[in-house]
Amino acid sequence: MKLAFAAGLAFASSLMFADAAAAQGAMAGVRAACQADLQKLCAGVQPGGGRIKQCLKEHKDQVSIGCKSALAEMKANKRAGAAAQ
Repeated sequence: MKLAFAAGLAFASSLMFADAAAAQGAMAGVRAACQADLQKLCAGVQPGGGRIKQCLKEHKDQVSIGCKSALAEMKANKRAGAAAQ
């Protein structure tokens, strides 16, 4: 019984770390795709508290196609992960 519990716990932990790694990978993709936009549109914005996200929303008509695509993909992946749980 203890072995089954430990195996289940290990499996659940591996899923959490896989999700965290996927989220970090998605964020890295967004950073790469949006770097020029952030420098151009949000250069003076202090990161944290959702300020970068808000800046991109305020300039949504000026954000590049690549950045928009990366943000949409990250949002879709987040929704898919939430639906799976």
